[in-house]
Order: sequence, then structure tokens, then C-alpha cells
Amino acid sequence: MALNTGIEEGKRTEIASGLSRLLSDTYTLYLKTHKYHWNVTGPMFQTLHVMFEEHYTALGLAVDEIAERIRVLGVEAPGSYSEFSELATVKEDPRKQVAATEMIKNLLADHEQVARTAKVILPMLDGANDEGTNSLLGARIEYHEKTAWMLNSLLG
Repeated sequence: MALNTGIEEGKRTEIASGLSRLLSDTYTLYLKTHKYHWNVTGPMFQTLHVMFEEHYTALGLAVDEIAERIRVLGVEAPGSYSEFSELATVKEDPRKQVAATEMIKNLLADHEQVARTAKVILPMLDGANDEGTNSLLGARIEYHEKTAWMLNSLLG
């Protein structure tokens, strides 16, 4: 049963659908970042290894926050690889060896994409009386934009 917190039914399910795509993008980015953390090599190893750990830790926390917001809205959160794969615009990197600079470029593009995915949800909030989702989206957009800026700075 959905909570009666003043969010109109149609808006509630539309917003939860958007958040499911955001969750899928975030989880896929979490997995890719973790893979890169384990497999980075080269002169920037220490810097990137530590940075990627900070990123996947933040993404792991975000995944839980997004999924819980979907549940607050009264909708089941996706939680399988197949569901995430179907919903995500961020794609995994199946390659076994990826150069460090390519990792940075890939993660930069993915953080930009997740910010865009979050921004697609913002218009859904018009008239929805959903400050909880609005607050969550603001934090997610800020994180992904700042992380993209930092990754871009590594590229010179």
C-alpha cells in the first residue's frame, strides 16, 4: 500500500519510474567504477585507485537512497542485473583491459549521463508536492556534476 503523504497517484508512479532509471544508471556506474578500481594500472594507479574507491563508496550509498525513495513512493525497486540492464542508459564495460585514461573518459561520460538522467525527472516534480525526491535529485545532480568536473580535470 502506498503512503498517503500528499503526492498524487499518477505523479507518484511516474516519478518512481524515473527514479528506477536513475537507480539503474547509478548501480551500473557503481559496478563499472568498482571494476576500474580493481583493475587500474600505470603511473596514475595510486591516485585513481583511491579516487575510484571514494566514488564507488558514494555510489553504493546513493543506490540505497534511491531505492528507498522508490519504496517510499509505493513502488517496487528494480534489483536485478537484468532489470538494471533493461533500464540503464549507462552501460557496463565488458573489456578485460582498459587504459587508465580510457577509464577516466568512460567514467566522465557516465557521470554526465547520470546527471542528465536525474534532470529528466525534475519536470515530473512540477505540482507533485514531492520535496523528498526533489532533495534527493538535487544531491545526486550536484555529486555527478562535481565528479564529472574532477574527472575532466584529470584529462587536462
